[in-house]
Amino acid sequence: MMKVFVSLLAAALMLASCGNNSGNAAKSADGKADTSAVKDGPEDSRGYIVKVGDTVPDFDLRFADGSTVNIRELRGKVVMLQFTASWCGVCRKEMPYIESRIWQPLKDNPEFALFGIDFKESAQKTADFAESVPVTYPLTLDEEGETFALFCEKGAGVTRNIIIDREGRIIMLTRLFDEEEFGSMVETINRELGK
Repeated sequence: MMKVFVSLLAAALMLASCGNNSGNAAKSADGKADTSAVKDGPEDSRGYIVKVGDTVPDFDLRFADGSTVNIRELRGKVVMLQFTASWCGVCRKEMPYIESRIWQPLKDNPEFALFGIDFKESAQKTADFAESVPVTYPLTLDEEGETFALFCEKGAGVTRNIIIDREGRIIMLTRLFDEEEFGSMVETINRELGK
């Protein structure tokens, strides 16, 4: 009983560390993360305002050196966007998995692009964050949270991944870090790259 209580307490602290608009992540009956496609609009319990099948909203990825890349310039590639923040404990837990299981195997594949989007932090804070985790995939800036707002409700938490196909359509949305869902995301990326 004590072990269950400690596990529940740890899970609650992890959720609080990364914010959450509804106080909990979508879960299936067995308690695992719900990996099904998210619903339309505000009733999505994970805080998304986009859904699988939508065309990705138009925005610029902003780098610390001042350069930008518009998301439309990435058409023809399979793209992964990861919303993160230095203060988010779940982000810090997930990022080494992204580095080792996605970025390192795919970084030289010209048909793949991965960008972390650091939520409401300065260029220096973002650079320090990448070094402290550590990750080598590019972390871009979202200092005012404007990019995040294209995908999620106000007040929704970070630790989110969005997978986009070659035509610019969203094919997967994740929230928090669940190893089973993460494995499914790796499979989705590799399947898309194999098309």
